[in-house]
Amino acid sequence: MGLPHEFAEPLGRLADGCPLGARIIWHAQTGSTNADAAALADAGAAEGCVVVADQQTAGRGRLGRSWSSPASSGIYASVLFRPDPRVARMLTIAAGVAVAEAIETVAGIAPVLKWPNDVYLGEGRSGRKVAGILAEAGVSRGQTWVVVGFGINVLPGSFPPELASRATSLESELGRPVDRGELLATCLVRLAARYDDLRGGRTSDVVQAWRQRASSTFGRRVEWDEDGAPKSGVVRNVDDEGGLMVETDAGRARVVSGELRWL
Repeated sequence: MGLPHEFAEPLGRLADGCPLGARIIWHAQTGSTNADAAALADAGAAEGCVVVADQQTAGRGRLGRSWSSPASSGIYASVLFRPDPRVARMLTIAAGVAVAEAIETVAGIAPVLKWPNDVYLGEGRSGRKVAGILAEAGVSRGQTWVVVGFGINVLPGSFPPELASRATSLESELGRPVDRGELLATCLVRLAARYDDLRGGRTSDVVQAWRQRASSTFGRRVEWDEDGAPKSGVVRNVDDEGGLMVETDAGRARVVSGELRWL
């Protein structure tokens, strides 16, 4: 199935210098764009392949959670990367920066990043989640691949009513339409630029951009589980490899995975 007009024109412009999107696979409906992209990776697809869906029936978030993905309401996309290990571990951080930059460029709203992969609308806005990122890795034919998926709530119907206290959409916040095609194309352009930063050794630029957008979360208390025991402390920063630095009663702790509960 060909790309709908809403996406075809802005994505068509990606051929001018953007390495992502040389191959774009569109689904009116699919289970999960991340699962589709992972299958393509296993089949030997080239880096930069993008899977986009108008609707997901089994959209995924972190830690096995589902991601609401009703038709024609959001952006649901996954990009295939074949990075070296030093780049792979930073892709989630880079993707968060890229999605936030794209939202700001297209919608005129400056999002807040919350570790490890959530995009919120901060000062002057609702403070609710508007986008999320899920990176999944695997090995096929001796080569590591990483699929970076992102979901952005564009229309009010992009999340169920029971999430209304925690989620929002761009159009709900703005009170006007947002061009989904333009937003997706800009996400891919910014993601390509931040990926290029990582490959070019400019990781500090990416981390600093992330810190600037996450600064309002520094100083907040969090809880998490480590080795079966609850831990808590105050968020201080992220380190140069994207780990969350938390000040606890026992000293500085570094959180790199798992569920974080913001207090």
